[in-house]
Amino acid sequence: MKVNQLSVLIDLAIAREENAIAFYTSLRDKVVDREGKDTLDFLAGEERKHREFLVRYKRGELPSGTLKFTAAVNYHVAEHEKEPDPDKAESLQDLFLIAAHRERRAHEFYRALAEAHPEGPVRDMLLMMANQELKHKEKVEYLHANTAYPQTAGG
Repeated sequence: MKVNQLSVLIDLAIAREENAIAFYTSLRDKVVDREGKDTLDFLAGEERKHREFLVRYKRGELPSGTLKFTAAVNYHVAEHEKEPDPDKAESLQDLFLIAAHRERRAHEFYRALAEAHPEGPVRDMLLMMANQELKHKEKVEYLHANTAYPQTAGG
């Protein structure tokens, strides 16, 4: 891959991370619930880390293997539940489901980019980013499930 093409690709990824930061920050400002605000702060912070990683990667400041691959669980909740409208979200479960859909799309974006590249460091970096987004999806799907279907005293 030519350096210019890689630079354009990384710029696109950085822009997507900046968009995610803005989205979670904007959604946070609409939420009253403390747990919801904390979750959105966490997600925005994770996207900031991704942005910083990509910026540093583009500058050549990071050695290969900087992101570690750890298995993520895909509960497929977002794939089976309709995404609520962010402007009409009224509950924590809506908030978590919105985030799950957003993280699903981010995972699919990085995965598709990785599949378009031959094996090598660029593909590896994109697969690691896809995995990071899948781990976020795992977290918010877990939170969604626990708010939408809380454990009862009967089991």
